[in-house]
Amino acid sequence: MNSTSPSKRAATAALFALAIGSFGIGMTEFVVMGLLPDLARNLLPNTWASSTEDAIAQAGTLISLYALGVVIGAPTIAGSVARFPRHRVMIALALALTVFNALTFVAPSFEWVAASRLLAGLPHGAYFGIGALVAADILGPGRRAQGVAYVLVGLTVANVVGVPVGTFLGQHYGWRTTFMVVTGIFAIATACIAAFVPHHEGSPERTLRAELQVFRIGQVWLTLAIGAIGFGGFFAVNSYVAPMITEIAHGPSWAVPLLLVVSGIGMTIGNLAGGRLADRELRRTMLGAFLGSAMVLALIGLLAQWLIMLAVLLFALNFVGSILAPTIQTRLMDVAQDNQSIAAALNHSALNIGNSLGAFFGGAVIAAGWGFVAPAWVGVAMALVGLALGAVGFAINRHAPALEPVAC
Repeated sequence: MNSTSPSKRAATAALFALAIGSFGIGMTEFVVMGLLPDLARNLLPNTWASSTEDAIAQAGTLISLYALGVVIGAPTIAGSVARFPRHRVMIALALALTVFNALTFVAPSFEWVAASRLLAGLPHGAYFGIGALVAADILGPGRRAQGVAYVLVGLTVANVVGVPVGTFLGQHYGWRTTFMVVTGIFAIATACIAAFVPHHEGSPERTLRAELQVFRIGQVWLTLAIGAIGFGGFFAVNSYVAPMITEIAHGPSWAVPLLLVVSGIGMTIGNLAGGRLADRELRRTMLGAFLGSAMVLALIGLLAQWLIMLAVLLFALNFVGSILAPTIQTRLMDVAQDNQSIAAALNHSALNIGNSLGAFFGGAVIAAGWGFVAPAWVGVAMALVGLALGAVGFAINRHAPALEPVAC
C-alpha cells in the first residue's frame, strides 16, 4: 500500500500509466485474431496452398499458446513477487512485455513466433492482477471492481483503436509491422510506470508457498472454472471473427478492422459497466452476463450471414462478455481470503484458459468442416456451462458463512 494518498492528478497519471500497458496487452493479445489469415499465409505457405481452413486453424494455435503463457505465468509470477514493492514489480513486468513482443517481431519462422507468443503471455496475468491491486489502493475502499475495470480499460480501448489499427497495418505492411508498434507501446508503458506509479509496498510476509494456499479453497477452483469455461464462448467467436466476416458475411477485407472497432467499443463500455455493476450486485451481474452471452452467441449462429446484423451482434457480444472480466476477478478476490496478489492474477489465468479452449474448440469445428459459423454454437454451450457453475457457486454461499470483501 502507498504510504500517502496520491492527489487526484497523480492518481490519474498513475492509472493512465497502467492503462498504457494494458492497452499494449490488449493489442498484442487480440490483434492476432484479426491477422490470422495473414499469419497463416505468411508463416504456413505450404499448408495455406493446400487448405486455407487448415492453415487458419493451425495459426489459431498462436492464440492458444499466448493464453497458455498467461495460465502458467499468472499464478507463478504473482505468487513469487507478492513480497516485493508493487510499483517495481509493474516496471519489471512492463519491461518483460517489451522484450517478449520484440521477439515476436523478429522471429524467423512459425515455430519461433509460437515460442515468442508463449513467452509474451507469461507477464500478462501478473500485470493485470498486481495492477488491479495498485489501482484499488489508489481509488480507495468500496471501489475494488472499478479499480479492476480502470486497469482493464486500456485493454478494451485497444480493441477500439489498437487492434483495428494493428490489423490495418498488418494487412497492408505485414504483420511484423504490427508487432513493432506493440513493442514501442510497451516501451512507453515501462517509462510511464517508472515515472508516475507511486511507491506501493508489497506484503513482505507473503511467499509463493503461502500464496499457493489459495488452491486449497474450493470456491477458488469453482470460480476459476466459471471463468475458464464460461468465458470461452466469448473467445470461440472472437478468435475466428476475421474469416466469419469475410467468408460467412462475405464482407470485404477492410470490413474486418471496422467491425473490430465496433467490437472494441462494446468491450470498453461493457468493462466499465461491469465494474460499477459488480460493486453493486455481484451475483446478478455475473449470471445475467452469462445468460446474455449465450443468447447473443445463438443469434450470431443464426444471423451471421448478414454483415450489418453481424456487426450489431459482435458489439452486443463484446459488451456483455466484457462485463464478466471485472465481475469474475472481484469474485475471486472475495473467495481467496488473504491471498489477494495471486487471486487478482488468477482471473487472467481463468479467462485465458477460456481463450485457449474457445480458440481450440472453435478451430476444431472449423477443421472438421462445419464452417466458420460453427464456433458460435460452441460458444453457446460454454456460456451456459458458465451460467450453471456460477449459479452453483452462489448457491453454495447460501449454506456457508458470508464472504467478506478483503481489503487490497
